[in-house]
Amino acid sequence: MTATIENTGAVRAACPQDCPDTCAMLVTVEDGKATAVRGDPDHPYTAGGLCVKVNNYLDRVYDPGRVLFPLRRTGPKGSGRFERITWDEAVDEIATRFRAIADEHGPEAIMPVSYLGTQGILNGLNVGDPFFAKLGATVAERTYCDSGSCTAYAMTIGDTAGVDPESLVHSRFILIWACNVMSTNLHLWPYITEARKRGAKVVVVDPVRTRTAAAADQHIALRPGTDGALALAMAHVIIAEGLTDQAYVDNYTAGFPEFAERVEQYTPEWAEGETGVPADVIRTLAREYAGAQPSVIRIGVAIERHAGGGQTVRALSCLPGLVGAWRKPGGGILQLPLWAFPVNWGAFMHPELLTPGTRVVNQYLLGGALAGDLPAGPPIKGLMVYNSNPLVTCPDQERLVEGLRREDLFTVVSEQFMTDTAEYADIVLPATTQLEQDDIMFSWGHLYVTYNHQAIEPLGEAVPNTEMFRRLAARMGFDNPLFRRTDAEMIAEAFDWSHPHMEGITVESLKEQGWQRLNVPSPDEYAPHAEGGFPTASGKVELLSSAAAGGNFVVPLFRQGSNDHQPGQPVDPLPHYIPPRESAAADPELFARYPLNLLTPKSHAYLNSSFANHDFHRRVGREQAARLHPDDAAARGISPGDPVRVFNDRGEFTVVAETDDAVPRGVVVSSMGGWRKHSKAGATLAAVNPTVFGDLGNAPTFSDTLVEVEIV
Repeated sequence: MTATIENTGAVRAACPQDCPDTCAMLVTVEDGKATAVRGDPDHPYTAGGLCVKVNNYLDRVYDPGRVLFPLRRTGPKGSGRFERITWDEAVDEIATRFRAIADEHGPEAIMPVSYLGTQGILNGLNVGDPFFAKLGATVAERTYCDSGSCTAYAMTIGDTAGVDPESLVHSRFILIWACNVMSTNLHLWPYITEARKRGAKVVVVDPVRTRTAAAADQHIALRPGTDGALALAMAHVIIAEGLTDQAYVDNYTAGFPEFAERVEQYTPEWAEGETGVPADVIRTLAREYAGAQPSVIRIGVAIERHAGGGQTVRALSCLPGLVGAWRKPGGGILQLPLWAFPVNWGAFMHPELLTPGTRVVNQYLLGGALAGDLPAGPPIKGLMVYNSNPLVTCPDQERLVEGLRREDLFTVVSEQFMTDTAEYADIVLPATTQLEQDDIMFSWGHLYVTYNHQAIEPLGEAVPNTEMFRRLAARMGFDNPLFRRTDAEMIAEAFDWSHPHMEGITVESLKEQGWQRLNVPSPDEYAPHAEGGFPTASGKVELLSSAAAGGNFVVPLFRQGSNDHQPGQPVDPLPHYIPPRESAAADPELFARYPLNLLTPKSHAYLNSSFANHDFHRRVGREQAARLHPDDAAARGISPGDPVRVFNDRGEFTVVAETDDAVPRGVVVSSMGGWRKHSKAGATLAAVNPTVFGDLGNAPTFSDTLVEVEIV
């Protein structure tokens, strides 16, 4: 038992989920058992509340379906038949098989697969990077989420936190773009509500009338994938009508003449043809956005998930500079405040261990990789999955299932539950929940560092990811001291503690207080770019991007084991419009066969695929469904409750139909996260998603998907 665990009392913890809110939690422990979990009422952002996903977190911790001991497969892959083994037997078998694969095929025949099943610095994104770099395994590129957005954002205004979410109370005009705040960023909504009380207008841009759109002052529904056209048309109006803050433009932006010339072509009338939004609505939106200062744009992850997502974020990131929104607290663009945290990523990635020239495979292409579609090198013979459930989150589902069924593929999965992916493993290792491990958290939604104290002893033989990789490294004979670091030593390396943002924050102060705000101005004073000072090459908003010469690079955080941007071919330095790949205009023949655009938003009840196995969350999330506009359903003879097949050339899945006039004509909506084993026909929406990347950062294109729907 570590010194942080109390047998009885309240323990300070942090929500580990891949969510911007990173809530501070209080765990009640009685006689060594956690009996309650609630939001910390003293935390300014959490304010005592947890979302529907985490409110009953104890049900997850103590779920009888937890994987609590190492398991070895005894039946056919996918059968779910396993036997209990010891940890020594498990790590011996893994080490023996990995060595044999490396000896016969080379270490690149082994590939890790991971993402943000936990967001902790210790146990999250980079926990396995040193192990696989030392092993010489294929480098797994992780660009499922925000890689394109981050690339575009950094190209335009640099790696800046931008806007403090708490300062939104000062905003006069709040433009929420492709973000269902009330379902995926719940704790931001009170600040938006307060801003409205003070007179702010809230406008939501989204193809679907989401919970957030329904609660806003105005909902602007546009065709999926045409966001860039709307953003560029706004820029056109702002410049053409002299609505710019010219002093800010002259002093703190670079490339305005070239940008102004570029957007001349993007008129509201042109944008109406692309987006379906009336030209007059576009003009009014631009005028109100420019005229009500400070104005703020909150963009969501969905903004990047089509062919031109990167250029869309480029255009949106330019708008605050045009109107001088950065001058006051509550003005600018809110993407990921994580840029403000001086996380010592190098201490967790250790790129120096990586062999130069090691093969890189993007996890988005995992199905093809297992089928042999590889850039070079040996076939994938060993797979280790942790912090991820790729059978739900990765496209190309049919080929992914075929690949995981291969008898010549040795698969290890570390998990809390027997997920769809885990059922195809040869070895399953038991992973702890957040209540059973120490960790330290940054946030991509606010400006507080949060410490997670281990509240209870691990159930069964579950271990944190850190301990799992210590055991594997020891059995592989990796003698570098970094593989023996304790969790406490890793926590001591988590941040650049000498950074100005960490002044007054130490490991000990975090342990005592649970959370601390970064040493930055208060929300009432937070306006870091009132006089420029952007972390770009020019120090300005780069309307004409100097970083574009580096090409379609991937931000370092998203590439396991690498500390460079991997530049490619140079890209256009000016924002421009890239229409959807799958549309009536781009591919009329495809559209004739598949005339509905599939959107797969985050579920209100699940966090990606987490929680989708719990009865309560499945009741809240309801049965997996395809929501259509009543006219589209009627044209196909579909009634609510009918089982329907959603399909295209890539695959199909079966769900029940729902009709909803919140969904525009020509669109079908099916929330992601449901498990394959709970589906009607052994497939989920991942079966129909494309495997092509967006324009920047190797971003996914989940929203650039045409399908048809018919009654089964």
